[in-house]
Amino acid sequence: MSSNTRIKEQLIMKRPDSMFEMKNHYCPGCGHGIIHNMLGECIDELGVQENTILVAPVGCAVMAFLYFKMDGCEAPHGRVPAVATGIKRVHPDKIVLAYQGDGDLLAIGMAETIHAANRGENITVIFVNNANYGMTGGQMAPTTLPGQRTKTTPKGRNTSTEGFPIKACELINTLEAPVFIERCSVHNVPNIRKTKRALKKALENQIEKRGYSFVEVLSMCPTNWGMQPVDGTKWLEESMIPAFPLGNFRDRGAE
Repeated sequence: MSSNTRIKEQLIMKRPDSMFEMKNHYCPGCGHGIIHNMLGECIDELGVQENTILVAPVGCAVMAFLYFKMDGCEAPHGRVPAVATGIKRVHPDKIVLAYQGDGDLLAIGMAETIHAANRGENITVIFVNNANYGMTGGQMAPTTLPGQRTKTTPKGRNTSTEGFPIKACELINTLEAPVFIERCSVHNVPNIRKTKRALKKALENQIEKRGYSFVEVLSMCPTNWGMQPVDGTKWLEESMIPAFPLGNFRDRGAE
């Protein structure tokens, strides 16, 4: 084959410079790895790696520090917004990321979530919503859908006894202080691109000292949903999105 007809190799993507080279530990089909990669790309593009502090929770992302080349702090379950607030107030020049799951943010950490948002803390909150407690085996979470089967709702979530899913973006949108609120997803390429734009905007808001930014990301958890990875993306699109509509709820940076 001549050099004129030889197919040239082209680099499509690479690991972000702000992330360590390590083997992914998340389950096949999990959305955390996608979100990590996009967050790393945003940090690289904004040039803030050396100035960023990641606050990680208890949950599937508890070992996020293994992936990101930056300072970090592990917070007790549900206390990520409180820890992030303390770090930001002591180091107002730093970019502080609060990376949380649904149990961490909306169950044990509900009070910290609401009050940090209500105060308008200048932090960036990334909320990964996969409709169950992933790390501990798939129990019902505040975001579990009506009728959804989990380890603790084997017959499906009964709204008469367990209540309805809590919609974080809609809840935070009732508060005055937040400047950016958006719900996105990682179940297909177009939505992955939208999610990256939201993450980058949330970081830019903090860099420009605009205030509190909240990005909710609907994510797959096929292991605990009891399905194959491909089926997980379909279930997210067909079941989760109708319950948690995608879109921007507030963007004061655009005003």
